[in-house]
Amino acid sequence: MAVNLAKAWLLVGVLTGALGGLGWLIGGRTSALLFALCSLLAATGVYRYGDRALLGMLGARPFALAEDPILRSTLDKVAARSDVRPPQLYLIPDGFPRLFVVGRGPRSSAVAVSTGALQALRTEELEAVLGHELAHVRRRDVLVQTFVVLFAATLIELSRVGGWFSRALLFVLGPIASAFVHLLLSSKRELEADLLAIAAGGEANDLADALLRLDRAAELVEFAASPATEPLYPVDPFEEEKLARMFKTHPPLDDRVRRLRELGAGRNGRHAPLVDKLPR
Repeated sequence: MAVNLAKAWLLVGVLTGALGGLGWLIGGRTSALLFALCSLLAATGVYRYGDRALLGMLGARPFALAEDPILRSTLDKVAARSDVRPPQLYLIPDGFPRLFVVGRGPRSSAVAVSTGALQALRTEELEAVLGHELAHVRRRDVLVQTFVVLFAATLIELSRVGGWFSRALLFVLGPIASAFVHLLLSSKRELEADLLAIAAGGEANDLADALLRLDRAAELVEFAASPATEPLYPVDPFEEEKLARMFKTHPPLDDRVRRLRELGAGRNGRHAPLVDKLPR
């Protein structure tokens, strides 16, 4: 957890230093101080409002309790056993099965769930995957994820407004965004969030089923979003194309499912692959 806080400060420091150096090259000491100050103000803005920016970027809107009281009660139940404050809840009105968490930590977070995920997952599976997402909150992965994904997605979007120059911009900005993602987000965080979710009372087999169901349901629905948002999701929703591979931070799904099955067998004395036999 302390490592994640250090990573967030590292990102702020690198950006402040980079902009300060740019200011020095442009106009000397005064410009360097001005650029560094602007960087710190921007970092403060991202800390306070970055979660809302990402939610808006990904089409999420505030959830109304009347839409699905069971979803709200399920999230509150998982939050209580995960030892985090109940997150704000957002709904993404599209059929692609996805959910994610953004925010600053255990006392300030928000969970977004798509209508596609609500349709694809059984109640037990939804509870399990919400436990995985709140494990990221408890570990403060969510703070680093929110910072990094917003930064990387912004760079990718900037490259797309360059008109005929957009390919050259992407060639420059894409690797920079990818480097930040891989420098600050380890693939181990997904495995550790799986383990923490189970330790907090989640069912390993239900989580394995949820991950498989999300992965296979995603094959049936078209999805369009910035590949830089890949670290937000419990499973990688993007096709294996070049730009998406640059931001891939998830471990192989088969490895995660195998680990969860072993945990489930050890805890319950049984093996319950409910989704493994679904047709591809």
